[in-house]
Amino acid sequence: MRGLYLVTPNWDDTERLLEVSELALDAGVALLQYRHKTADAALRLEQAGALLQLCRKYGCPLVINDFTELCLEIGADGVHVGGTDASVARTRAAVGPERIVGASCYGDLALARAAQADGASYVAFGGFYPSLVKQYPVTTAPDIVLAAKAQIALPCVVIGGMTAPNAAPLVARGADLVAAISSVYLAADTAAAVAAFNNLFASKVPA
Repeated sequence: MRGLYLVTPNWDDTERLLEVSELALDAGVALLQYRHKTADAALRLEQAGALLQLCRKYGCPLVINDFTELCLEIGADGVHVGGTDASVARTRAAVGPERIVGASCYGDLALARAAQADGASYVAFGGFYPSLVKQYPVTTAPDIVLAAKAQIALPCVVIGGMTAPNAAPLVARGADLVAAISSVYLAADTAAAVAAFNNLFASKVPA
């Protein structure tokens, strides 16, 4: 796992969501997360199922935020859990050994070490910068990426106000994936926004 980790916004307009997502996937996305905090169950099922079809078309794994049951129902590739969601261990037990399980670790290396021990596939740190979407303290220090790469044998995701310029120093420290929402979904040129993130990794040799 390396490159742009695209996370969906809280859009009820499924047609618009799919249109922009496909533009991004065509430009090159390493991982896509379906995240819609205000949708009802029917809308989540509709949107996640449609996104899975797109992801299959472009060869991109689809991860579902929070909803393990939805992941299993549609056959998605994994689940991402936060600090107030089901535990990594419980999620891993539910989805089995082959699916992706991602864990939000905020600015806490201890959480990341615990997530690794419980079977996480990657650990996510942030927020690093103010976010238009996620409301959390911007308290994560950039050097946590260096510490994580030294201590944790899992891909490292960075999130929180990510633009290509903001992400550059984090990728330089070893971040494997940059998670972005608004800077892609609200961009005037979706493909160009994706390319700007991917260019951060172009000169780096995959680990």
